[in-house]
Amino acid sequence: MTLLPPTGSLIPADAPFSAQQEAWLAGFIAGIAAAGRREDVSGAAPTATLNVLYGTQTGNAEFLAEELAAGARTRGLAGSASALDTVTPAQLAAMTHVLVITSTYGEGELPDNAGLFWEALQSDTAPRLEGVRYAVLGLGDTGYDDFCQAAKLIDTRLEQLGATRLHERVDCDVDFEEPAAEWTAAVLERVAAETGATGGGSAEAVASRPRSPWNKRTPYPSRLAVNRLLSSPRSEKEIRHYEFDLGDSGITYEAGDALAVVPLNDEALVRALLDHLGASTDEEAARLLRTEREIRTPSKELIADLVERAPSGELAAVVAHGDRSDLDSWLWGRDILDLLRDAGPTAPTLTELLPLLRPLQARQYSISSSPLAHPDRIHLTVASVRYGRHRGVASTYLADRTGNGDTGVGIYLQPNPTFGVPADDDTPMVMIGPGTGIAPFRGFLHERAARGATGRNWLFFGDRHRETDFVYEDELGELRQRGVLTELDLAFSRDQAEKVYVQTRMRERSRELYAWLEDGAHVYVCGDASRMAKDVEAALLAVVAEQRGRGDDDAAEYLADLRRAKRYVRDVY
Repeated sequence: MTLLPPTGSLIPADAPFSAQQEAWLAGFIAGIAAAGRREDVSGAAPTATLNVLYGTQTGNAEFLAEELAAGARTRGLAGSASALDTVTPAQLAAMTHVLVITSTYGEGELPDNAGLFWEALQSDTAPRLEGVRYAVLGLGDTGYDDFCQAAKLIDTRLEQLGATRLHERVDCDVDFEEPAAEWTAAVLERVAAETGATGGGSAEAVASRPRSPWNKRTPYPSRLAVNRLLSSPRSEKEIRHYEFDLGDSGITYEAGDALAVVPLNDEALVRALLDHLGASTDEEAARLLRTEREIRTPSKELIADLVERAPSGELAAVVAHGDRSDLDSWLWGRDILDLLRDAGPTAPTLTELLPLLRPLQARQYSISSSPLAHPDRIHLTVASVRYGRHRGVASTYLADRTGNGDTGVGIYLQPNPTFGVPADDDTPMVMIGPGTGIAPFRGFLHERAARGATGRNWLFFGDRHRETDFVYEDELGELRQRGVLTELDLAFSRDQAEKVYVQTRMRERSRELYAWLEDGAHVYVCGDASRMAKDVEAALLAVVAEQRGRGDDDAAEYLADLRRAKRYVRDVY
């Protein structure tokens, strides 16, 4: 899957940890553990409980919350970390000290494991919270209009309900290390001072999981072992299969995790930009544009600068209209070079342009393999983004500018602990993943085959045309024959007069699908968030309402119960 459409990055806001933050966390926790040992070695009981609540789409806010709760324990506090959706308003009201760490998903939405909490918190029946002291940390991306919106909403609502701030909210951009570190140190100091905690907790209480040395600042230079076309050459799409050799990296992964690929910009586009700016011989600028700056998608800062330079121009008129969707439509098919050409003599110079370009970000893709079947390689299933002369940054970097055997493709793991195969091998799975959304489910099926799992597996898959777009057809057929894939429902939307989608097939098999749910099936959805995921959820609600016959409210609560039990999870983008 690719998380970068032409008009903006949809990389989840809880961006991967950098070496800087990991080093800070290790040093910070070790430091407060040492302080605790110096001040009180009596092993006294904790003086208060610090509840760290997180909302996350990919797992990093959870990781940060666990580390902070562990740091609180070294202070002599009873620290705990919980997903927001596991906390009821009544439980929240009984807490004394609460830290909320949340990313923002999509266009200002709460992460999947925070939506139920938010619904309850904003209801008329939410309790007063005068006894609660709190602080909020937001992880976000200033490339979005609704930057850190989830954190802002929760912060404001807690205040409205009477809770008292321990510390002002901090909203972190993609490179969130320093502000997150400062916020964390400040709130822990404040809580310790208020509760009289003097240390004495054990450094062994620090919650940690194996950390790879490879991250966004120091990616592993992997050898690309396989780069092959999956879709037919006659397809309207270009879907490719990649395999990255893990070599001596020490990277270990789970089915359901994501892999971040650190791309390089297209040399031709770099040269075209420099030629246009009259800086074709500036090799340092060429290096910077190729490796460190986003040169496809314009930043909000660049758009604002261009509007200020040409207030009567076409771009200014679109921006003045105030409709984000209109701006997105206007920007579709245009990149930074197009905007500079449109600006003519009012365009910024190279020196003026560079500070307006956002850092070049890694792109994250769902892993399509299982470590039990492929321990030494990570597989990806990626659609190459091409529209006119424009190209997706990472997808065409892989497709066009790397080949089988190429070394030095920067990668690092993005764990996704909320999206994985059930621990119980007898549990049924329902997987819904059209297009490249099939990626994690290929890994899930390989995982279950390798484990000899007896749980039933049902896949809903589709695309435009069966003849050209049925990726992994032979593999799925073999898995069906072996009994690993119990049910396979296909929806190729353009193969008949009336379009058919995966949600169509779900409704057609309403009775059987509900029976699987009643048998304890876990439901997984992967793919497009803007339409498919919403349509699939509507179909699930319709299935439940039809089969239970108790109305829409009952169906909504049934689905909410699945979410709380982590039996309905999504990896959508």
